[in-house]
Amino acid sequence: MATVPVTRDPTDRHDRIRTVRAKLRHPTPLSRESYALLLILAAAAVLYTWAIDRAAVHPYYSAAVRSMAADWHAFVFGGLDPSGSISLDKIPGALWPQALSVRILGPYNWAVVLPQVLEGLLAVWALHRIVRAWAGPLAGLLAALALTLTPVTVALNRHNIPDTLLVLLLVLAAGSLQKAVRTGRLLPLLVCGAWVGLAFQAKMLQAWLVLPVFAAVYQFAAPGPWWDRARRLLLAGFTALVVSCSWLLLVWASPVANRPYLDGTSNNNPFTLVFGYNGLSRFGHDPHALGAVAGTAASRTSGNTGWSMVVNHDVGPQIAWLLPLAVLALALGVWWRADRPRTDGPRAGFLLWGGWLVMHLVVFSNSNGNHGYYTAVLAPALAALTGGGIALFRSEYRAGGRRRAALPVAVGLTALWAAVLDGPHSEFAPWLLPVVLMLGLCGTVGLWTSGPRTTRSAMHSTLAASLAAVLLAPAVWAASCLNPRYPGSPIEPLAGPVGPGFHGTHPHRAKVLRNPLNTPSARDTALLDYLSAHRSGEKYLLATQAAYGAEPLLRATPQPLLVMGGFTGLTPYPTAPRLRDLVSAHQLRYALLTTRRPSTPASVWVKKSCTPVSPRAYGQISDGSFTLYDCAGGK
Repeated sequence: MATVPVTRDPTDRHDRIRTVRAKLRHPTPLSRESYALLLILAAAAVLYTWAIDRAAVHPYYSAAVRSMAADWHAFVFGGLDPSGSISLDKIPGALWPQALSVRILGPYNWAVVLPQVLEGLLAVWALHRIVRAWAGPLAGLLAALALTLTPVTVALNRHNIPDTLLVLLLVLAAGSLQKAVRTGRLLPLLVCGAWVGLAFQAKMLQAWLVLPVFAAVYQFAAPGPWWDRARRLLLAGFTALVVSCSWLLLVWASPVANRPYLDGTSNNNPFTLVFGYNGLSRFGHDPHALGAVAGTAASRTSGNTGWSMVVNHDVGPQIAWLLPLAVLALALGVWWRADRPRTDGPRAGFLLWGGWLVMHLVVFSNSNGNHGYYTAVLAPALAALTGGGIALFRSEYRAGGRRRAALPVAVGLTALWAAVLDGPHSEFAPWLLPVVLMLGLCGTVGLWTSGPRTTRSAMHSTLAASLAAVLLAPAVWAASCLNPRYPGSPIEPLAGPVGPGFHGTHPHRAKVLRNPLNTPSARDTALLDYLSAHRSGEKYLLATQAAYGAEPLLRATPQPLLVMGGFTGLTPYPTAPRLRDLVSAHQLRYALLTTRRPSTPASVWVKKSCTPVSPRAYGQISDGSFTLYDCAGGK
């Protein structure tokens, strides 16, 4: 049969071109919602980028970023130094964007932090879209605003700690799951598993905490027979597992001689690194689980544990301002829709974000070594429940009846809770607490007493006071990150007058806390100049005892350093015989030992076989914390 040619009317193409040109000449005006979202994103950009050139960065992670940016082998395997002799004590996924940024833009603090800023902005935008699809435009905007103004989120997005990328990827995973629950399609569920797997590359096992919640919500609320739902969940779980373990399998399959020794392990096994050192050793009393190296006291005993950790003196003002409102929204959102069909979307959303919140609270309360910034992963759930809850309460308030009392109760409860959290910090913004309580009182009374005769302007004033009572306190704490008096800490980024970074001293004190890339101290410059002048073809510029002594040097130079013992100083690499062989083969000459880390066989060999170098040889006066040894020729 002959094929009949299809003729196209040329006028169709011209009509489409004219339509596109008309839209470009006369674009559709932005809606008020779009303007509001742009304002929220602009506020987030200011909070995250203000004085970014003076941002504090984690000394250990920034040292690794500098090394990973200098060498592709170190980049792929997460080498702590450019030669890739020993790895980070974490999976390197969260540092890959930072290393690429430094490689492209140069070794500057702002280049390290820039990917975090972009990840934080994307998280705000994504949460708006996800909550909007679940609970409407108002809920989406309020969720985006609440996430933007969460103090620990601001502190973290101005830093280079991996939790920012974890939060973004888990938010994207929640959005894919929400779509899968609504449509019953398999593809969004597989995408959800892939997002969780990528989040695993950022923060390992913590990314998996949402999986039981996601699985329960999908199995309970998605359409279709239960067996089909279970089968889809298995496929999504397998996707999450494969993507999660992709780097582990790559390292496991690589010859030991062609990759770094894995820090935190006594057996050089990638699964020990993740499931032992960064997993089981943080629970119970076995610091050597699965062959792990015992963690340092500082990283394992932060004091933030138990059921009160999320509301304690330091952590509470970082994350918990909206906790009572979120719990009330979760309880009423599920209760009021208990009689709806199994596939009810609004109820599924409350279960999703509420389950996220509860799961993390339970795990944090039963683990040790929790840093305050770990709680940043709670921020999307709290923000989503806040946005969805206020939208629900406002709808019921307008409908009248007994349920209208939920909105004024939520406002009053949040204002009183602000007094509990801010009370111990009366020296910080003394005006804040009276203003929040006044706004809370005005909002609560105004909402409770309003009726048909209430004017529109009075109602708007009441709602504005209510919203301010809810968000003013976290906003002020978040804005404190822009004040040099509250710099946070390179190791513990927190907002306000808490944590190890705050000393209540002159604002210029903040300069002491910075850890700039490519700007070594006078002591480190003198040491590097001495080592470079006396280097004669050795592979390693220096061997250091633990990362503590190597960090400032790695940030300052792309030269290979041998980090003995890894982060803690206890990882059995290199062994004493291996160190002796490196010296004999003229691969290493100098070693720097510190009194701040315990002795190991390698450090004992250095003290026994090498000659101490006088600090005056490189123009320094010893403070007793470090000793430089020359191993050429021995003692």
